[in-house]
Amino acid sequence: MIKFFEKDPYTPIQYVYEVEKVLHKSKSEFQEIMVIQNPHFGKMLILDGVVQITERDELFYHEMLVHPVMHAHPDPKKVIVIGGGDGGTVREVLKHDSVEKVYFIEIDEEVINVSKEFFPTVACRIDDKRVEIKCMDGAEFVKGREGDIDVVIVDSTDIVGFAKSLFTVEFFKSVKDSLTDEGMFVTLSESLHFHKDLVIEVQEAMKLIFPIVDLYTVPIATYAGNWWTFSAASKKHDLRQMRREYKTDTRYYSDEIHQQAFMPPKMYERLMQRKLQW
Repeated sequence: MIKFFEKDPYTPIQYVYEVEKVLHKSKSEFQEIMVIQNPHFGKMLILDGVVQITERDELFYHEMLVHPVMHAHPDPKKVIVIGGGDGGTVREVLKHDSVEKVYFIEIDEEVINVSKEFFPTVACRIDDKRVEIKCMDGAEFVKGREGDIDVVIVDSTDIVGFAKSLFTVEFFKSVKDSLTDEGMFVTLSESLHFHKDLVIEVQEAMKLIFPIVDLYTVPIATYAGNWWTFSAASKKHDLRQMRREYKTDTRYYSDEIHQQAFMPPKMYERLMQRKLQW
């Protein structure tokens, strides 16, 4: 059986996956796209040599990216999803009955097309009538918006390349301006094992803009460093408090997980003071 060697230049290890079959390989305007079949993880979406999702464990990432902020918000109606061309984030957002509109902003249309073909259970809600797809830079989409958005979710590739525009102070300022007074924001922020300094930098940048910034984590087997972080911000409400009853159809996230996922306060303080030594 042939093997796929992941090409992640920002980690000190290399993951290797058995390949039963290469199902798709193409190059878009932005990146190389590949889909392989693995005996354990099922179909795997790979962009520029880095694993993005697998059929088996995508739920951990998508549920935890979406539901903590969606449950912390009192009544999310209008949501912007930036990135996430596989559709998993949109799928999870639409599990909330309060949602009336989702702006789905993905720079690479080819990722959407490939995902609809090979990951139908992930991309299953992309064509919902509440979803408006725009293939453009998410940073440009939020720039200049008046405060009419309840939640902004960034589901990008790693914080390198064309995704860098989604992790600047300027972008965070545009996001804040786009939000209502009760608005919330969340983005991936890499691994506490391998990218601790980057996690701190994202938190520090968000703190320059938002009055409330927090950090929560989830274990993800196929992401380098495994201990994955999400950086969240709010204009008004504590993100650790759920404001709506948990009735969502999820496999991992729950009201209990919501409470346990956020970094303990003393540990968070030590992280931000750069006192966690590993």
